[in-house]
Amino acid sequence: MAKVRWKPGAGSAWRDKRDREHPSHGKIVAIPDRMQKTFGRGTMLIPSPRAVDEIARTVRKGRVLTLGSLRAALAARAGADSACPLTTGIFVRIVAEAAEEDRREGLKRITPYWRIVRDDGSLIEKFPGGASAQARRLRGEGVRMTTSRPGASPKVANGTSRAG
Repeated sequence: MAKVRWKPGAGSAWRDKRDREHPSHGKIVAIPDRMQKTFGRGTMLIPSPRAVDEIARTVRKGRVLTLGSLRAALAARAGADSACPLTTGIFVRIVAEAAEEDRREGLKRITPYWRIVRDDGSLIEKFPGGASAQARRLRGEGVRMTTSRPGASPKVANGTSRAG
C-alpha cells in the first residue's frame, strides 16, 4: 500500500484544515505496541478534525470537557476502545483556530473550544490568546477557577461540571 502524504500547507486557513478529509481520518487501527502500556490492547480511532468540532459544539455554557472525555466520546461514537491522543490534541488546536477565523468573519455561533481543558483541569496554552484568554472566557460563563499558588496558571476548580 502506498503511503499517503497529506500536508495542509503553511498558508492554508485553519477552517480548511478543519474541513479537509484525509484517508486516515475516521480509521480504526490496532493500538500500537508502544501505546499498549497506557491504553491496553484493542482498537484506536484516528479521529477527524470535524468529529472533534462536532463534540466540542455539544459542551454547554458553564461546563467543560476534558481531553480524556473528548477522546472517550470520539472512540465510543466510532466503536473503538480509545482515540489517538496525539491527533486529538492536534485537531483540538485546529478547531480552536478555525473558530477564531469564524469569529473574525463575523459568525455569531462558533465552536466553544475554550470549554475543553486538560484532564487535571488545567488550561491549554496553545489556544488563541493562551490560557489567560481561556480563563477569562470560562470565568465569564461562571466556571470556577483556582490557582495552586500566586503566579501559577489557573485551573478549573474541582466540582465544576464536566461534560462527557
